Amino acid sequence: MQHHIPVEELGSLSEPIAENIQKCVHCGFCLPVCPTYQVMGEEMDSPRGRIFLMKEVLEGRVDLEESLPYLDRCLGCVGCVTACPSGVQYGEIITPFRARAEELRERTAFDRLLRWFVLETLPHPGRFRLAARMGAVGKLLKGMLPGRLRTMLDLLPDQLPKAQPLPEIYPAEGPRRARVALLAGCAQQVLAPDINWATLRVLAKNGVETVIPWNQVCCGALAAHTGALNRAKSQAKHNIQVFPKDVDAILTNAAGCGSGMHEYPLWLHGDPEEAAAREFSSRLQDVSKFLAGLGIATPPALKQKTKVAFHDACHLAHAQKVKSQPRQLLSAIPNLQLLEVPNGEICCGSAGTYNIEQPETAAELGRQKAESIASTGAIAVATGNIGCMTQIESHLLQLKRPIRVLHTMQILDRSYREIEIA
Repeated sequence: MQHHIPVEELGSLSEPIAENIQKCVHCGFCLPVCPTYQVMGEEMDSPRGRIFLMKEVLEGRVDLEESLPYLDRCLGCVGCVTACPSGVQYGEIITPFRARAEELRERTAFDRLLRWFVLETLPHPGRFRLAARMGAVGKLLKGMLPGRLRTMLDLLPDQLPKAQPLPEIYPAEGPRRARVALLAGCAQQVLAPDINWATLRVLAKNGVETVIPWNQVCCGALAAHTGALNRAKSQAKHNIQVFPKDVDAILTNAAGCGSGMHEYPLWLHGDPEEAAAREFSSRLQDVSKFLAGLGIATPPALKQKTKVAFHDACHLAHAQKVKSQPRQLLSAIPNLQLLEVPNGEICCGSAGTYNIEQPETAAELGRQKAESIASTGAIAVATGNIGCMTQIESHLLQLKRPIRVLHTMQILDRSYREIEIA
């Protein structure tokens, strides 16, 4: 294995990575908000420790292989970005570094096969649905499977919801106030298709026509954050081309997807498509931010006072800086009491494929998050990311706490249609 990564090998991405490494003054403000540092208590499992390691690898003083266990344990939650007084954009370091490291590192045959399976399955709803159905059968043989495969099966529901194909256009109700395009997502279409339909109904209720491009592909976040940057770039270039330009905004309703699409200018830095990526990113918004800015019709009052906890998805709160808007929308529902989750800034442990790659740390963070949510006394928890929902639901189930896990749009939709939240 090559012992280090000369910075010039990072090509066009060497500029943002070098700039952000220089910004880090190792002050330690990132330590209290870093999930892995909280669980492990090791300096190298903190953002400043990892920045130091990457710098040392780039300068040839630390072997790449020696740094990888610590870098692999990073969730990429970017809570450190929110806490950093120096403005270090940690994602602009870790993403390109992982991409180059992936080209050089040695993996076992099983790791390569598992990685190939995930990247070829999760971003494709049809393939993922088939794999999930096979997984239901695989649960019967779970005891005979390797640990990480058992973890994958544990994350799957016992029964998948029926497929709910989306239309190409969903019209506004009443006078049209806006026209938007929606990213449908990948795993979300299989695991919780009602989220997209709830989103369409809420938008329509508030005078918004929605276009769902039929030829869109995965946002690319899964590939980019696991080192497959060339695959992510290809997906980004495709989406930039197929999403319409005659809309008021491009919307996402999954925090991880929205965060990834905001990174298109980073992924395509130095490419001919960089300018188009910046224009695309400038039109991109989470659905909660868009609706809060537009203003919504007040939903009917809930029949009784209902306590709902709000979980901040990391890639919504930290990566996209969207915190007040979903709270504003939920607080508009009469008789809904919105509760804050203790230590809410700490990641729930989902983070894309993290459950598969780092199951012990993911499980500990999931347990802590479920306990924090349960402590609020809420009957439901709202959030804005399918990965968080799957993780939290799994760990609440393990705690035997019957707390309903719903997307912010699902709660708004139920309120408009006068359906009980939980």
